[in-house]
Amino acid sequence: MYHAVSTDDLNRPLIERLIQMAETFRTTPRHILRARLQGTLVATLFYEPSTRTRLSFEAAVTRLGGNIVGAENARENSSAKKGESLADVFRVVGAYADAIVIRHQDEKEMALALPYSPVPIINAGAGSGEHPTQSLLDIYTLWKEFGEVDGLSVCMVGDLRFGRTVHSLLRVLSFFQGIQVTLVSPPELALDDPLLEEIKGRGLSVETKERLDDVIGEVDVIYQTRIQRERLPAEIHLSYATEDYRISAQTLERLPSRSRILHPLPRVNEIDPDVDTDERAAYFRQVQNGLFIRMALLDEILGGVLR
Repeated sequence: MYHAVSTDDLNRPLIERLIQMAETFRTTPRHILRARLQGTLVATLFYEPSTRTRLSFEAAVTRLGGNIVGAENARENSSAKKGESLADVFRVVGAYADAIVIRHQDEKEMALALPYSPVPIINAGAGSGEHPTQSLLDIYTLWKEFGEVDGLSVCMVGDLRFGRTVHSLLRVLSFFQGIQVTLVSPPELALDDPLLEEIKGRGLSVETKERLDDVIGEVDVIYQTRIQRERLPAEIHLSYATEDYRISAQTLERLPSRSRILHPLPRVNEIDPDVDTDERAAYFRQVQNGLFIRMALLDEILGGVLR
């Protein structure tokens, strides 16, 4: 592969190869790992806030022996503040680095600028559109927790309209067989109809429910998300009972012992901290999985370019 900007750049054989590489990296001595990308330089450009994605990519590059240069808060602390186009940013930064990891507020602008980059681009989150590397770590986590992905029932909860992690994960789940998807959200934050029709067309079985309680005892996976308040249009005034979508210790009483709770993080108040110590709470294991799957992705992309 060259770029990783969309789930369209992914497929099941590639994902399975990345998972196996991530598993190898998890147990490989660090001094051996440092030879994988020795001498490479990766640039990180984050136009929106990030903790896990930015640090995990930087840690992944460093663990593989590469080097990092970057701009945090690039919307304010780069020439974007002066009006420089993203296409020109790609041209310039691509003259310095072997790959660019970027988070940007506008998925359409990123797509238009992509042809101008002389080096691979990795999408670390684009507006309310996609977050393909998050979907990789989500699938990796499902595989780690259940031993397989085929046949799982997955409940998506919360902000399904503006949550880019949901959009990417739904598309990637369509690569697998027998997946049952349940969508639970306030009406104002329901999945957009075009995406809903797209994923149905990809073969996913999809149903909608009004409350988490309606499905809690029937699912393998709850994929909880926060409300993307920074993306809500002014005309949206949320009018729903938070408790209908919140996971608490009481929720766990009805959740099957085999089930798992995932969350792309950060959380606000949609999962009670009392849930964290329960074995079914997989979201902090999910974080660590992100490091290794991003190491595998970087090795896949830069290995193909530089070796």
